[in-house]
Amino acid sequence: MAFEVSSNMVPIAAMVIPIIGSIALFSFLAVASWSEARRKEREAYYMSETLKKIAESSGEGAKSALELLREQERVDGKRRLEGMRLGGLITSAVGIGVMALLYGLVHEQPVYLAGLIPLLIGVALLAYAFFLVPQGSI
Repeated sequence: MAFEVSSNMVPIAAMVIPIIGSIALFSFLAVASWSEARRKEREAYYMSETLKKIAESSGEGAKSALELLREQERVDGKRRLEGMRLGGLITSAVGIGVMALLYGLVHEQPVYLAGLIPLLIGVALLAYAFFLVPQGSI
């Protein structure tokens, strides 16, 4: 029994290729996120062990370990705040772009107002990042 290739294989191949591609993509994303989580876990473990050894070594070591922890928390807070500002800018820009696109496509009805949703979300993120963040969290 020989397998005959006919013109009926084209639609099947057109469906199978994206399916295999999406399975490969999501498998890769799962492995990548698992390895990233594992790397962060190892970094946290090594940092805690190092800080524990420094703190146990002497009285001055304990002060320096606490200072290092405070500095890391301050840097992490600044990084989160900058990420929130960047996210607000990007979301606002997407909202403006959606409004311009929808206005260019449909002139008769005000569907471009749907772009206000991401625009206002971006504005809210920016307002929080610039004005409402508690001062102790930075």
